[in-house]
Amino acid sequence: MPKVIGLTGGIASGKSSVSELLTVHGFKVVDADIASRQAVEKGTKGLEQVKEAFGEEAIDEDGNMNRSYVGDVIFNHPDKRLELNEIIHPIVRDIMEQEKETYLEQGYNVIMDIPLLFENDLQETVDEVWLVYTSESIQIDRLMERNDLSMEDAKARVYSQISIDKKRRMADREIDNRDTKLELKQNLEQLLVEEGYIHNNTEEEAQ
Repeated sequence: MPKVIGLTGGIASGKSSVSELLTVHGFKVVDADIASRQAVEKGTKGLEQVKEAFGEEAIDEDGNMNRSYVGDVIFNHPDKRLELNEIIHPIVRDIMEQEKETYLEQGYNVIMDIPLLFENDLQETVDEVWLVYTSESIQIDRLMERNDLSMEDAKARVYSQISIDKKRRMADREIDNRDTKLELKQNLEQLLVEEGYIHNNTEEEAQ
């Protein structure tokens, strides 16, 4: 019987890299970030609700959501962040649920790629949780390099989430990503062997 696995991590932990590797092994990935963008695409009911809640400035000249403007508003006004979440989250859940059910009906194991899985208390919606783990210091270093942030800004983003070490204790399985991409690949394949998804560590025989 196909399984539904929640994949999560901390910011800059390398979750996207793990999702890409999992598709190689036949998993279907349902991505919360993609669903969030679809929820407020041009012409959607979701975008219209954002316009009603945030005003004309929330829509750019091309008719898309003005992410910079909305981001500034919710950063400075927690009540508006809650309002945005109340608009987007139900739509995102519907999109992801429909996609998940389609894959399950086709017999695929499904990865629910949800960055804030623990923050939004969604662990009961999946069969098990896999965490992409790296240290907090590596998260900060990667964010500074990737997003050209100061250490202060990088720390603020990392600390806005549940700590990676607490998530580590909450997850069912862990995928270590503290080193190279090759080692990440090997660590993931070892987990897939242990869980019975593949029979050895070679992609050729896994497919």
